[in-house]
Amino acid sequence: MADKSGTPDLMATGTTGKAAGMTGGGSGGAMEVEQTLVATPVGDARISWHRPLGPARAVLGLGHGTGRGIEAADLAALAAALPAHGITVALVEQPWKVAGEKEAPEPQTLDTGWVPVAERLAAEGVPLVVGGRSAGARVACRTAAASGAAAVLAMAFPLHPPGQPEDSRAAELLGSGLPTLVVQGEKDPYGGPEEFPALPAGWRLADVPAADHVFAAPASAPLPATETLTLITRTVTTWLAGLAL
Repeated sequence: MADKSGTPDLMATGTTGKAAGMTGGGSGGAMEVEQTLVATPVGDARISWHRPLGPARAVLGLGHGTGRGIEAADLAALAAALPAHGITVALVEQPWKVAGEKEAPEPQTLDTGWVPVAERLAAEGVPLVVGGRSAGARVACRTAAASGAAAVLAMAFPLHPPGQPEDSRAAELLGSGLPTLVVQGEKDPYGGPEEFPALPAGWRLADVPAADHVFAAPASAPLPATETLTLITRTVTTWLAGLAL
């Protein structure tokens, strides 16, 4: 992986239970994952908490895209790996997913469904890093500054619709003004690493060799799928460790 370094009062929460069979805490074994519902103006969002065994030094809130939910391979890999490094990973399901709807709503509705969640994450009392993949990364970028986040993790950021590079979302990406790590597939049809603008100081753009929008790669790729995920988790772990949190 190469990188390019740049020089509501409506909120209510309730723990809904625990889901078995997911990994966390860096133990490598099956653990129960605490889940919390967060009321938002557009319905209930759901947080699945992957906590370290000891005190957390930060919480990383990650949103999903418009296709797969929090079971996406990259999100699941981060939830399994980062607690061992003192990071609480909060995988967030948007209200439309919780409600079982098939299609994502408009961006403004996604933002409305995220902001109360970010407030709940900030209530953990440790520095907050927000992020996600695809549409979830866009939401994080648009709302990060207002949520009091310290940094942003943007995975598979959809820089433009496929085949429409003139319809750039670069301003959206840069709008937070916060330190940001962009992790992008080399063959992502929504924008490859070479299409991104020069990034500000403190930002990084890391490319995933031969990978597409879901970080899948052909059999001829230089890395197998498992090593690709390991590369992503190592990159994110190193970046988090270097932040002044």
